[in-house]
Amino acid sequence: MAKRVRRPVLAVLRAIFPELPDWPESPRTVLLAFSSAQTFRVEELLRDDHYLIRAELPGLDPAKDIEVTVDGRILTIHAERWQQDDEPRQTEFRYGSATRSVRLPAQVDAQDITARYRKGILEVSIPLPAPQREGTRIPVENADVPG
Repeated sequence: MAKRVRRPVLAVLRAIFPELPDWPESPRTVLLAFSSAQTFRVEELLRDDHYLIRAELPGLDPAKDIEVTVDGRILTIHAERWQQDDEPRQTEFRYGSATRSVRLPAQVDAQDITARYRKGILEVSIPLPAPQREGTRIPVENADVPG
């Protein structure tokens, strides 16, 4: 029975993909940008009479780096992270911009939407209108009872 020779996984990957960078030593990993596949995580919650959208955006300045807009029933969160200095070094941080859009429930007034940023989490609160009964109730007269 032949003894199996185990090759390190990275060596096997380099044999298959010769252009594979020497991660993490590669200078190509210095300025990793947000791409269309890179985005931030979002969760949607329903609490009492509010619809909440929470986005994970750590290390950003909400006044300069985060923008929340509403266009019709679409709420969009846009975030940008910029490198602070030009020193080349190894980093796994993502720099650039990322955008997520969420469809809002019907009958939401954009003027009532609030957003706050605390401990790296952006929380957008959308008040939901009180449920209203559809239509008008019409009383039914009993014609069998003499009046």
